[in-house]
Amino acid sequence: MSESDLIVRRIKNGTVIDHIEAGKGLKVLNALGIDGRDGNVITIALNVPSSKVAKKDIIKVENKFLQDKDTNKLALIAPKATVNIIQDYKLVEKRRVTLPNQIERIFRCSNPDCITNSDEEIQPIMDVVDKTGLVLRCRYCTRTLDVNELKYY
Repeated sequence: MSESDLIVRRIKNGTVIDHIEAGKGLKVLNALGIDGRDGNVITIALNVPSSKVAKKDIIKVENKFLQDKDTNKLALIAPKATVNIIQDYKLVEKRRVTLPNQIERIFRCSNPDCITNSDEEIQPIMDVVDKTGLVLRCRYCTRTLDVNELKYY
């Protein structure tokens, strides 16, 4: 094995998020609320050489399996990512993340006057207007939202 080979421990059970755009791995961890406090092993590889793109980030999280809301967050931050589910050291599921047509209860509207930011119990719903350009629109106030400025619900 040469010096340039990457040695990362295999995981027995958990999730591997691969093909994250280089430099976005830490943002993915933050969005998914993965901080290591649960005691599970987390492996983060940033700016890894890739045959498909120049560089990519990879995240391995033992004993965590992404839920739909997690995948929706991931689709906004890393739309080209793949999610690999590992059980007993074997790949049992591989899926590409895709944006749904609407995203519920994940992000707050950035409009302070939006009804979803009032004292009323209204869950925010964002309609995905442009999946390629990552353009969202609040269903209630119709504000167009910048994905990079969204706050988590």
